[in-house]
Amino acid sequence: MAKGNNTKAKIARVAWKLFHEKGYEETTIDEIILQSGTSKGSFYHYYSGKDELLASLPEIFDAKYEEVMQALDPEMDSFDKLMTLCFSVHDLIESDIPVGLLASLYSSQVVTKGDKHLLNQNRFYYKMVNQLVDEGQRRGQITRSMPYYEIAHMYALCERAIIYDYCISDGGYALGEYTRKTMPLLFGGVRVKQEVK
Repeated sequence: MAKGNNTKAKIARVAWKLFHEKGYEETTIDEIILQSGTSKGSFYHYYSGKDELLASLPEIFDAKYEEVMQALDPEMDSFDKLMTLCFSVHDLIESDIPVGLLASLYSSQVVTKGDKHLLNQNRFYYKMVNQLVDEGQRRGQITRSMPYYEIAHMYALCERAIIYDYCISDGGYALGEYTRKTMPLLFGGVRVKQEVK
């Protein structure tokens, strides 16, 4: 990730952490700047104001996905990589993202006629999922019964379904724990059973 993208993601991540801890209304731009270790100029280079940060969640998620991807063992089973990435981001959501603001983002994506940030196929997220499913198919770890892009779409659908349920349940359960139980069941049908040697 380029330095500029790192700064932008860092500002967004700090902002969302403060929104979670203090509430959106009580969080000031000055606090975001101070805690992110950036300048006022940097903040306004990337964001016109606090409201624009509400649309920055996909950037936060992508920064987390990229961070986790870099730490994964390249030899790890591709299905397990996908699960690790999902669990990591859902843990981040549970710890740093206020469920009310997450629900607002999801509802805005349902009614908007314009840019649907969560579905932007140019995001790191979609490129990464497509790449991992393709890798898993080539390694014989993920079924070849469907094209990689259809399986990647299923993965995103399963992730969104869990987050949607978390939102309509008003964050009433531990998202990370629930995802660890649910995601392998929802998405597990694409995994090729490996023969025990």
